[in-house]
Amino acid sequence: MNIILLEPVKKLGEAGELLNVKAGYARNFLIPQGLALPASKANRAELDARLEQRARQLADRKADSERLKDLIGEDARIEIAAKAGDERIYGSIGRQNLADAIEETYNIQVDRRKIDLDHPIRELGESVVVYKPHPEVPIEFTVSVVREAE
Repeated sequence: MNIILLEPVKKLGEAGELLNVKAGYARNFLIPQGLALPASKANRAELDARLEQRARQLADRKADSERLKDLIGEDARIEIAAKAGDERIYGSIGRQNLADAIEETYNIQVDRRKIDLDHPIRELGESVVVYKPHPEVPIEFTVSVVREAE
């Protein structure tokens, strides 16, 4: 059965590709999941319109991300106070804590899922954290973890 992919599918292809797959796979999985449409001229025209719309949305999102990066500036710093012992803090600082600190410092709303953090911060001092509102526009923040005043 000939289909047009609407979304990228692992080990199958990218969005917009015209593929020939087994009819059962197309009818029982790809089409009901909204990943593909049967190949026809009308569906191809609809796909082209969707791809154009997606390209405009991505361009708008990239422009918004670049404006945000310009607004924040090159020397982006946030400070987080945490209860700590000698050099280690009690608990850890994760994505949600970082998102809250960025919102408080810069008065902007950020998506915590787009903060690139390999592991939670567990020590006092400075760390560099990257916020990626768009894959091509990373914003680096220097996070300073200080001891909370008692």
